[in-house]
Amino acid sequence: MVTLIKTPTIIESVGNMPKRIEEYVGRINSATETLSIAKMVSEEGWEEPGQTPEFDEYTLVLSGMLRLETENGVHDVFTGQAVIAPAGQWVRYSTPEAGGAEYVAVCLPAFSPVTVHRDS
Repeated sequence: MVTLIKTPTIIESVGNMPKRIEEYVGRINSATETLSIAKMVSEEGWEEPGQTPEFDEYTLVLSGMLRLETENGVHDVFTGQAVIAPAGQWVRYSTPEAGGAEYVAVCLPAFSPVTVHRDS
C-alpha cells in the first residue's frame, strides 16, 4: 500500500544553536524503523557533538556547505555534493560558513537517539 507523507514532523535538534529538522520518513513521522529521511536547515556557526552511530548516513547538500570532521580529517561538502558516513565511525557535523546549509539526510536503519551514540 502506498503511503503519502503530507507533512514532516519537526524534531528538536542537538547542538550549540537551533537547527530545523523536518523528518519525512522515520521512527516518529511515519513509524519507519528501516530508514529515515529528513531535511535539515542549520545556521552559520551551528555544530553538534561528535557521534559514533549504528546507522549509515547519506547526506545531500542542497545549498551552502556542510562540514564533517572524522578521525581521518575534515571534509567540506558543498551544494550539489553528497557524502556517506558509514556506521561505526566517529563523525561531527557543523555549518561554519556564512548562510549555513540546507541538506537532506538519509539514515539506514532509521535515526534514533539511542543508536546515534553522541559524545558526552
